[in-house]
Amino acid sequence: METRKEAAPARAAATVAATARRDADGIFHNPWPDSEPRAFREVLLWSAQREMQRLPKDPPRGSFPTATPTISYPRASDSYFSATWIGHSSALLQLGGINVLTDPVFSQRASPVQWAGPRRIMDPALGIDALPPIDVVLLSHNHYDHLDEHAVRRIAKAHPHVTWIVPLGLTAYIRNWGLRNIIELDWWQETSVIGLRVTATPARHFSARGVLDRNKSLWCGFAFERHGRRGYFAGDTAYHPEFGAIGARFGPFDFVMIPIGAYDPRWFMNTMHVNPEEAVQIYQDLVSAHPDNPHPLMLAIHWGTFRLTDEAMDEPPRRAAARWAAVGLDADRLWIARFGETRVVQPSTAL
Repeated sequence: METRKEAAPARAAATVAATARRDADGIFHNPWPDSEPRAFREVLLWSAQREMQRLPKDPPRGSFPTATPTISYPRASDSYFSATWIGHSSALLQLGGINVLTDPVFSQRASPVQWAGPRRIMDPALGIDALPPIDVVLLSHNHYDHLDEHAVRRIAKAHPHVTWIVPLGLTAYIRNWGLRNIIELDWWQETSVIGLRVTATPARHFSARGVLDRNKSLWCGFAFERHGRRGYFAGDTAYHPEFGAIGARFGPFDFVMIPIGAYDPRWFMNTMHVNPEEAVQIYQDLVSAHPDNPHPLMLAIHWGTFRLTDEAMDEPPRRAAARWAAVGLDADRLWIARFGETRVVQPSTAL
């Protein structure tokens, strides 16, 4: 097993395509047209519309399919790569002898308080106490369904040597939560931690934890590689034109995590979240630069856990699967996971 090494300094990748703009007052902006967060008046309009229509009922708590996670303790071998879906955008990746968490959210509500706000339909499929030793955590942005203060504090206490890799500005939110090692990255900026190469990638989204901090920290996805095995975590995103460049520069991928839920109504959500058809388009963009390589496994994330928007909570996987079949992609490359399900990720190229 490889011994822990100090994290390498973050460095900018060459040939930057699209970068987020940052104003003199520290506010970040997406570089693409029609990408600003919805104004407060539009939030009020959406709320009024929801009062006048009958939304699909939430499924009963705990009613989505589950599986028993298959975890290697304390770590898997250097040649092993598996993914376990904990729920929403939280996953445990056992990659090349290290353990990586994405957007760990374990609280019952995606909210600043635990007595109000979106409540879980499905409990975390793997408890914090059941986690193997965590080496790296990837945090995509600061929204409550992706950044859970209670979980971060518990993980930091139980796994004090974790390196937290975050987008620009996020340290200001988490520095006092007991974290020791934090690396901030801009889009296209790269770092290396115990042999895991991580690059922050563009996402079309926004950030806020309250009413006065909108876009004061950046948002991103992550491309990562260790021992020749490559993965991509899209974070939280609407569709944008850089996914092909991400695939060309950091692929061919063995494994990708792409959100498919929280998309209706489109007039409100289209600048923040992809719908299932756009999620499939992201996948097609990612693989387009490597047409001769086997396609990566795609884990569909960001659905079935919290009621955040207006579509039926079981609709995203049905629409994603329908679009997947319509464009002729191999059915076994789309993973609509059961909560807690683990899959071994096969390499897309010979190692």
